[in-house]
Amino acid sequence: MNRPTMKPWIEGIHAYVPGKSTGRDGRTLVKLSANENPLGCSAAALGALAQGHAPAAYPDPDATTLRNAIGKQHGINPARIVCGTGSDELLNLAAQGFAGPGDEVLFSRFSFAVYDIAARRCGATPVEALDDDYATDVDALLESVTERTRVVFLANPNNPTGTYLPRGEIERLHAALPNHVLLVVDQAYAEYLEPEEEDGGLELACAHENVLVTRTFSKIYGLAGERIGWATGAPHLIDVLNRIRGPFNVTASGQRAALAALADHAFLSRSREANRIERARFAEAITALGNHGLRGVPSKANFLLVLFEGEVTAESALAAIGDAGYAVRHLPGQGLPNALRITIGTGKQMDEIAAVLRELCGEVA
Repeated sequence: MNRPTMKPWIEGIHAYVPGKSTGRDGRTLVKLSANENPLGCSAAALGALAQGHAPAAYPDPDATTLRNAIGKQHGINPARIVCGTGSDELLNLAAQGFAGPGDEVLFSRFSFAVYDIAARRCGATPVEALDDDYATDVDALLESVTERTRVVFLANPNNPTGTYLPRGEIERLHAALPNHVLLVVDQAYAEYLEPEEEDGGLELACAHENVLVTRTFSKIYGLAGERIGWATGAPHLIDVLNRIRGPFNVTASGQRAALAALADHAFLSRSREANRIERARFAEAITALGNHGLRGVPSKANFLLVLFEGEVTAESALAAIGDAGYAVRHLPGQGLPNALRITIGTGKQMDEIAAVLRELCGEVA
């Protein structure tokens, strides 16, 4: 063939599909398909975005001020922190830095779609461990470890299921992994946990040489459009990510916004509490439809995975919700053809979606 050809491991990648925001007829829908914060972002972050804008100048390549602030807030040496273009970049770099052709990258079934892409992107083989009713099964993960395993990805809380592993299970997983295997704990939704639910990932990353924790400003902080993430781990892990990341990978505006958002603890608390209340209300509404085959997977994140295990299908619910003006996430490509992942929005939004589902089930109020 007289043209450039892709590497065979790249050919196996299915491009990441973002949440939709338009309906079947092209209408703009209320977007509850991407786990964005319905409260937006902190007013302080908005103010920071408007200040000091100098697009002709490169940003600080090391995000020094932001790393210092993150370190101060979490009790981490800033030298053990690296910032990225969202946590997605850092997840990809973790696979790229420690796995390649002939190696395996392991994660649980029904995990974040980026893990499969990250594995294939560097020529490694993605391996899925069996789940435990849509939740991560530590024993299944450990049984799937082979001499070729180099990286284990674990999202906690998990996307797209919302399930959560407590501290003891994370510690048990890490303790049983070979020392040369990198455990990546993806904590994109960690700020939605209550303080007593903290899973200990940051402590493991501080104490051990084979644990990397990633976080993002895209979810509870409401800065998805600015693409800011960070990771922490042992110095040699951070060194690897710094070697291969983009040299100016976090914009100047993104750094300013993240710095301001980090300091606005009131907005964080308000977002967490609003999500807790509306998630519980929506989960209760789904439970009430259990006799029609609807089931919500217990969630610790800012969304609920709703299973359709009766006559009402996920496809029909997706269409009805879309006709009502809302976009939610259908994930057949991730092995979930019978489920919809629904971001927790405002009380009014969740009430309207619940009403659509009740009507679909024949329970008109």
